[in-house]
Amino acid sequence: MEFDAGYLAEWANLLLRWLHIITGIAWIGASFYFIALDNSLDPPADGNRLVRGEQWSIHGGGVYYKRKYINAPEALPEKLHWFKWEAYWTWMSGFALFVLIYWGQASTYLIDPAVLDLPVWLAILLSAAMLVGGWVAYDLLCRSRFGENETKLLAAGAGMLVVATLIATHLFSGRGAFLLIGAMTGTIMVANVAMVIIPGQRKMVAAMRAGQEPDPKYGAWGKQRSVHNTYLTLPVLFLMISPHYPLIYQHHLNWLLLILLALAGALVRQFFVLRHSGRQNWALPAGGALAVALIFVIAAPRPDARFAGVEAPPFQEVQALVASHCAQCHAARPTFEGIAVAPKGVMLETPQQIRRWAAAMRQQVQSEAMPPGNLTDLTTEQRAQIIAWIAAGARVE
Repeated sequence: MEFDAGYLAEWANLLLRWLHIITGIAWIGASFYFIALDNSLDPPADGNRLVRGEQWSIHGGGVYYKRKYINAPEALPEKLHWFKWEAYWTWMSGFALFVLIYWGQASTYLIDPAVLDLPVWLAILLSAAMLVGGWVAYDLLCRSRFGENETKLLAAGAGMLVVATLIATHLFSGRGAFLLIGAMTGTIMVANVAMVIIPGQRKMVAAMRAGQEPDPKYGAWGKQRSVHNTYLTLPVLFLMISPHYPLIYQHHLNWLLLILLALAGALVRQFFVLRHSGRQNWALPAGGALAVALIFVIAAPRPDARFAGVEAPPFQEVQALVASHCAQCHAARPTFEGIAVAPKGVMLETPQQIRRWAAAMRQQVQSEAMPPGNLTDLTTEQRAQIIAWIAAGARVE
């Protein structure tokens, strides 16, 4: 039995995506748990001055007792549980997916000639530079004088995100830009674990095993980067699923919508961080809801003069347009290189199939999300004809 490249790529996509979700859930679960634990510790009942706080909790039919030490315990146990591979495997699977889809099919998913007609090699090089450059810029910020003041660091980090978003959305397709910012942010998060948190913890453990007092700076650095990671988590989760929502990433103000979504996620996360410590600030989720409401208003479809006043053509003309511009991918046996199965299971070969998917097709055609990068050169006039036919009732008789 022989398997073509497209079929193998689909399976690689499926398995890598599944692995990415599994490991991502494990990483986020551990991260959220320890942030919640850290913010809900009570003073030690025995007054131990080495202990920052302790917690009693119940879960899964059992009672747990946990303590956090200020710097080092009286004695270090032989067995320590480390939390790192969840983060590493999340990044490795996510990066593999990015390479498979956005580098392997860059002309389809990463490049949009209407934004900037980049050669494939340059688009890949620029996106790789942003992945590395994002971490380097962020790490330098944290190690600079800004890192000594969380308010200033927050402002500088937010400014860096805005600049990176503007650059990405003016270089790449909307879909590619959103995924790239997500990949860049995810790289920052896992680099915090691999380059700061874990090395610092290793030095702390080595000092304790040698009978020395660990340098408290490593604990402070690890705590700072761990807190940063928790605020980045919810924005990254949206960016992971953003390819499903062209009304956001294809908008001409997509950079602004991305920033508002990141803000909403960070505000919601802050609400829960405060709640774990016994405080509540309902202005935070209200601010997140306001950011989402702004997105709803900004992204709302508006009359497009390009598509106004166009008479609905006969279905035969629409079917011919769909056959020549859409059905190479959306078919039982796609003929477009690199596509093994119809994306999202949408097939547009028969009149019944075209009518069934008419409403979804309108959104994709009007937003210019499809064809991706307009690879099949669907003109504005042809888009207007398809939209007019759908608006007139999508009749196929």
